[in-house]
Amino acid sequence: MTVIVSGRRLRPPETANLEAGVVPGSRPGTVRVVVSGEIDFDNAASLREVLLTALVSHRAMLLVDLERVTFCDCAGLNMLLAARHASLRAGRGLRITAAGRQVERLLNLTATRSLFM
Repeated sequence: MTVIVSGRRLRPPETANLEAGVVPGSRPGTVRVVVSGEIDFDNAASLREVLLTALVSHRAMLLVDLERVTFCDCAGLNMLLAARHASLRAGRGLRITAAGRQVERLLNLTATRSLFM
């Protein structure tokens, strides 16, 4: 996994099939997390750590762009739900602003799409 925060790499690559970048959001009080590749059991915990780090570091609502995610399994969904819960406890939110076909299908099948709006 390659993670870039404002042009800096957070950690060395762990999984070649997932990348996440954190950049300031277009609106004040937001931070944008762009994810591409596959989210699965092997890398969901690392992505959750990235989301939580962005939440704490920026003290802002997380806007998560999953448009370039080609696969997401139940571990990925559980990670997104846990990150959402943490953001709500911190008085912020986590919104999925874009999602690819695979992610949209998972969110719709599990009736969780409305939790990320």
